[in-house]
Amino acid sequence: MKAVIIVPTPDGGRIGVQDVPDPRPTESEVLVRVHAAAVNRGEIGVRKAARAGSPMRNGIEFAGEVIELGREAKSVAVGTRVMGHWQGGQAELVAVDPRLLVPIPDRLSWIEAAAWLNVFCTAHDAIVTHARLQRGESILINAASSGIGVASLQIARWAGAAPIIATSRVAAKLTVLNSYGMDVGIDSSGADWPDAVLEATKGKGVDVVVDSVGAEALAGNLRCLSLLGRLVSVGRLSGQRAEIDLDRLALRRLTIVGVTFRTRSLDERVACIRRCAADLLGPLERGEVNPVVDRVFALEQIEHAHQYLERNSHIGKVVLTIVP
Repeated sequence: MKAVIIVPTPDGGRIGVQDVPDPRPTESEVLVRVHAAAVNRGEIGVRKAARAGSPMRNGIEFAGEVIELGREAKSVAVGTRVMGHWQGGQAELVAVDPRLLVPIPDRLSWIEAAAWLNVFCTAHDAIVTHARLQRGESILINAASSGIGVASLQIARWAGAAPIIATSRVAAKLTVLNSYGMDVGIDSSGADWPDAVLEATKGKGVDVVVDSVGAEALAGNLRCLSLLGRLVSVGRLSGQRAEIDLDRLALRRLTIVGVTFRTRSLDERVACIRRCAADLLGPLERGEVNPVVDRVFALEQIEHAHQYLERNSHIGKVVLTIVP
């Protein structure tokens, strides 16, 4: 089968498509024929950091149909359309634990389904599980035009947040985000963007921040938080290290939480996906929360897809088509 592979080099990984052996499901796994797979911004960092070691499969989410069951895999049937969350998803075939699969609503295409699970699961975990957002609380979503950002806007709207504040360093993107739940859009390219957040909350600050920016935004994020505010760090696009004002942290009694799938056990991943599906599959079926696809590339264009993501001109997700 064909699969996206990262080959480590001293200057950073080289990404491309190679022929690799077909996977075989274990007794507890199922085999999925993949029709589409999304590309995530974090995968660029993984590629660049690959300076030594063995070649590795790439991708963490996919959409396809179950074509074979392991002897003990009873929870899903052959022919079921599924979206999955597992390593190596950018390939023609994936062997995966069926607990990491979610059924695709009939209204979604393969491309749309490939763009939903990872960002909505990440955003749900951040907003609902860790930030414990309550109806009527305010929320700030940084880098709101990203895949996680657009998912976060929709989940915040579903959860009844008010106001929903979004930032972007590209002001033109903000006009598009109203349809996904944004109440207030703020251009964060200048240093005074926290003032605009405070103005939008009448000086109180926001109850929750979902941050994908990282180091560059930390001081501003903390300034924007209300008393007992919660910041959930889901990404570090601008860097991993920043100074923190511990007096502000203590006096405002703030909570900072970091989240990632990389250090979660299989059972923890399953629990995260189950919580997301329990809350959001119904709204997804009804069209209340939707995947947002910016551009589609063929599998063999994976290098171009990475280059496109690095330009940061997208709104939503970038998807690879694999098996027609």
